[in-house]
Amino acid sequence: MNTRILVNFFWKTFWLGGLAGLIASFFIRPEEYLTYMSPFDVMELFGVFVFFLGLGLTFAAVSMTGFFAYLFVNRMGLNVFKGYWPTVQVGLIVFVLFDLIYFPYRATGGDVAIYWFILIAAIMLLIGWTVAKIKTKGTKSTAFIPALFFMVVFTTVEWVPGLMVDGTDYAWLMVIPLLVCNTYQILTLHKLPFVEKKPDREQKTAQKSKKAQTKKA
Repeated sequence: MNTRILVNFFWKTFWLGGLAGLIASFFIRPEEYLTYMSPFDVMELFGVFVFFLGLGLTFAAVSMTGFFAYLFVNRMGLNVFKGYWPTVQVGLIVFVLFDLIYFPYRATGGDVAIYWFILIAAIMLLIGWTVAKIKTKGTKSTAFIPALFFMVVFTTVEWVPGLMVDGTDYAWLMVIPLLVCNTYQILTLHKLPFVEKKPDREQKTAQKSKKAQTKKA
């Protein structure tokens, strides 16, 4: 693959996550901005912008690291489990969704109703399902389970630090950039042009044949 294309791919992912984090902060933490609107303080307001943009960029970096890990795990799973790898992925998806409900609910000590955690897991599954369906339309049907596996399992694993923080604000500020970046990466990967370089011998042979044709002409 052309290195420039790969760098451009991750560069777009990086800034997409930063922008997603910044936009999400307007709705999740509006008081951070309103505090410096009256009286209007340009420098403090700019500092808040930079903070939430940096937060989104950080989560984008986490997403890209997770994506590299997914590519490695997927390849290793294919080598180890062979044809059973899709079944293993489905099992891991179910296991992670259960953990997403059970452990956060247990951590709250019953203070938060369990249906909220069921709703979060259902939304995560719905988003992953939708992205996986779009992925299959652009590629093939066998891409559905790997795409769903990445969106559910890896997004949840990347989200764990946010779930461990007291309060829900930063958990949402983290998961939104993660979902945006992961969606972009999994839906864009198959569109990247893979270019195979010809061996030097083949290139030299091709050049000689072109020169011979030119002389004959």
